Amino acid sequence: MATPIPTDFQAQIRRGLPDAPPPPPPVDPAVSRAPRRPLPLDAAGRRLALRNALRYVPAAWHRELAPEFARELAELGRIYMHRLRPAYEMRARPLDEYPARTAQAAAIMHMIQNNLDPAVAQHPYELITYGGNGTVFQNWAQYLLTMKYLSEMSGDQTLVMYSGHPLGLFPSHADAPRVIVTNGMVIPNHSSPDDYTRLAALGVTSYGQMTAGSYMYIGPQGIVHGTAITVMNAGRLYLGCQSEEELRGKVFVTAGLGGMSGAQAKAAVIAGAVCVVAEVNPEAARKRHAQGWVDELYEDLDTVLRRMAEARAARQPVSIAYLGNVVDLWERLVRDGVDVELGSDQTSLHIPFTGGYYPAGLTLAESNRLQADDPPAFKAAVQATLRRHVAAVNALAGRGMKFWDYGNAFLLEAGRAGADVMAADGSFRYPSYVEDIMGPMCFDYGFGPFRWVCTSADPRDLAATDALAAEVIADLAATAPPQTRQQYLDNLRWIRQAGDNRLVVGSQARILYSDDQGRRRLAAAFNAAVRDGRLSAPVVIGRDHHDVSGTDSPYRETANIRDGSQWCADMAVQNFAGDACRGATWVSLHNGGGVGWGEVINGGFGLVLDGTADADRRLDLMLNWDVNNGIARRAWARNAGAEFAIRAAMDRDPLLRVTVGEHADDELIERTASDIFHD
Repeated sequence: MATPIPTDFQAQIRRGLPDAPPPPPPVDPAVSRAPRRPLPLDAAGRRLALRNALRYVPAAWHRELAPEFARELAELGRIYMHRLRPAYEMRARPLDEYPARTAQAAAIMHMIQNNLDPAVAQHPYELITYGGNGTVFQNWAQYLLTMKYLSEMSGDQTLVMYSGHPLGLFPSHADAPRVIVTNGMVIPNHSSPDDYTRLAALGVTSYGQMTAGSYMYIGPQGIVHGTAITVMNAGRLYLGCQSEEELRGKVFVTAGLGGMSGAQAKAAVIAGAVCVVAEVNPEAARKRHAQGWVDELYEDLDTVLRRMAEARAARQPVSIAYLGNVVDLWERLVRDGVDVELGSDQTSLHIPFTGGYYPAGLTLAESNRLQADDPPAFKAAVQATLRRHVAAVNALAGRGMKFWDYGNAFLLEAGRAGADVMAADGSFRYPSYVEDIMGPMCFDYGFGPFRWVCTSADPRDLAATDALAAEVIADLAATAPPQTRQQYLDNLRWIRQAGDNRLVVGSQARILYSDDQGRRRLAAAFNAAVRDGRLSAPVVIGRDHHDVSGTDSPYRETANIRDGSQWCADMAVQNFAGDACRGATWVSLHNGGGVGWGEVINGGFGLVLDGTADADRRLDLMLNWDVNNGIARRAWARNAGAEFAIRAAMDRDPLLRVTVGEHADDELIERTASDIFHD
């Protein structure tokens, strides 16, 4: 890439750590801050955490910074090194503003800065992008060193990242990934939530969530699309709605307006529904309202219920936020006899006792103090609230509401709290949204969240990619078989409306769901447009880890796999390795995600499309594998949609040969098992 004109920003990136301890950076009081975390370290552990932090800075700074780092640990439960947060504006810049030797390195810088942009990130000063604890880095020294390494990296080096820690640049080759990321890769027997809290306090591991630690977050737009698809398909499956028009006047009640959950309100409106969403954090609720992601915001339930009734009667797609605890909302609906068609929850229950879910009857500030000062009492209050939460949901479900778990560990943690969430056969009484909707309707057919970022940071480039995507999807829809035509049509509608829906927060990014054919054709079209100048700069493609192949999670992504292998993580690990072998610019593998530490293994990738023939080769090889790996696994689990999809893929590609299982006769299985096992 061309040599950029030196600027102070570029000089700071190249420098890494400053020459001397900088003054504390300015603090914007409007920026949301992470809550104080529990500190489970004994005296030896606290000293070890301090020693671990000081190894990042010159010994000459230790006398000054040691007390500061120790106070952070005591007061916040983590050492973030706030002193080292750079004073320059944190945002995704055009590639030529980064001091990099390759376009690939500059693109990764662009993606990292977007994940930390205060307009995008949930708690940017604590390097948390979304989900309450989804971190890009553990501390600001790691950020500074990583950006410095990226500025120095050649096309024959790979940067290795251990849970936010830049281990260093290592010799590799042009076809190797430029960055390999792992987050939270701990020994399985030490992968409990308590282990995470202890190891994170020591500064030796990180919860990357999904796209936070893999530099692929694109703001709430990413989950808007998936939620819109989910609500539309829930309407079809549960309510018999065949169009957006038929969803009008149907009410969807849920909770959460944070980093990921903040998308629910806009998604439901795009789908045509009335959305009522509760959020306990005033900063999060007001941020989403100011950004236009939720239409109306109220602090009293009388007004919320009145507006809900008006919108329902007028069949008006609208999102109504209640600033308060969702349990108060659910219980009021029960008490007043107000029926609801659809319900779910997107609170961060993967971290129920460290800021992901708040007890009823306490203010946010009171909850945060209790969480830090008396963790057992806070846990008891959370679990009591979960029991009330479920009781209200059960009452409304008994009156006809269709409820699903949104893969946030709601049912898992409610069950652990003793709530009435179990069916007679020992399963959960409500399905996961993947189990009923996303799995059989999307993932089994290879449809999942393909996303792209225009690294020019120019909205005109994004509009051009929208037009290209609409052409590709329309062409595929015209010849698609009945099994997949509706998915193409839903995504065609989405991409044609994307500009009007004002989805961009942060980088110039877009998302839609597509299959193997669609993803490859979209990527090839973008690469050609970069090559011939219709796009002014390279495009980064990637996906959410929440996809066909990227995640093994028995409570979410693999919830509709029922051959027993939903507890196995071969698919996600193989996907990570296979993407690295087939041309990805960077790859990542994480422990943890939407449902919690120790409950999921997930991975992702980024691929820079720079207009070259080499990028054409990489995108074709890698995207073929990235989708068909998961379809093959789902077909082996005897999922009918995946069996259809993998056979179609083999028909298209003579080099693809997959083991497809036979179906055993149910009567034969029963008779044989009874004869041999006498049960």
